[in-house]
Amino acid sequence: MGSITGVSASSAIDKVWNISQALGDIAFAFPYSLILLEIQDTLKSPPPENETMKKASTIALVVTTFFYICCGGFGYAAFGENTPGNLLTGFGFYEPYWLIDFANACVVLHLLGGYQVYSQPVFATIEKWFADKYPNSEFINHNFSIKLPFLPAFGLNLFRVCFRTAYVVSITVISIIFPYFNQVIGVLGALNFWPLTIYFPVEMYLRQRNVEAWTTKWIMLRAFSFLVFFLALFALIGSVEELISAKLS
Repeated sequence: MGSITGVSASSAIDKVWNISQALGDIAFAFPYSLILLEIQDTLKSPPPENETMKKASTIALVVTTFFYICCGGFGYAAFGENTPGNLLTGFGFYEPYWLIDFANACVVLHLLGGYQVYSQPVFATIEKWFADKYPNSEFINHNFSIKLPFLPAFGLNLFRVCFRTAYVVSITVISIIFPYFNQVIGVLGALNFWPLTIYFPVEMYLRQRNVEAWTTKWIMLRAFSFLVFFLALFALIGSVEELISAKLS
């Protein structure tokens, strides 16, 4: 069963926590700001890169929002409050098996590519910091040339291999410790959304356009940034509370 007010809760505070976690989940659904500049930097001009990226971002947001609304709306309309967080594994049945297996294979394929793309800014930042900190270290800065049969030669950096392997292993271990789909997504979305999607773009715009302090535009942008900050903080608190409750239950 379901209602216009959404999933029922045992108390008002539980309803508030559910809303806050939902905000975190929604924020996690739009993390493309992590790689926006990375993609724009690879575009050719003319036309100008910012115009191409603006058009691509608009199309991507419209398509993504449409599919998310369809998934959430149709799922709730069909299953009501019994709608699971993970539509592929939360129903307790797995028939037809071939369809579930195919869907999971598509998810794995998507995550393999997406994980590499979204992690590139993290890799680049950490590796650059170590390279600047230890410029004379052979382990960090030396690239070995490897030639395998039937394959072209490629460079191998030991620090890069060790760091990225440790990064993937640590993320995997954390995921195993907290196997709670919606709660973890809510925490990650709340942590990433405001600084990367709101704060930095607003600050860059203010500096690039030399917007004077206390003008109407300056006040509106600052107010918008603070509003989203408090919403992200609210989502983070609720998602952490839900994560702890799920872990202890």
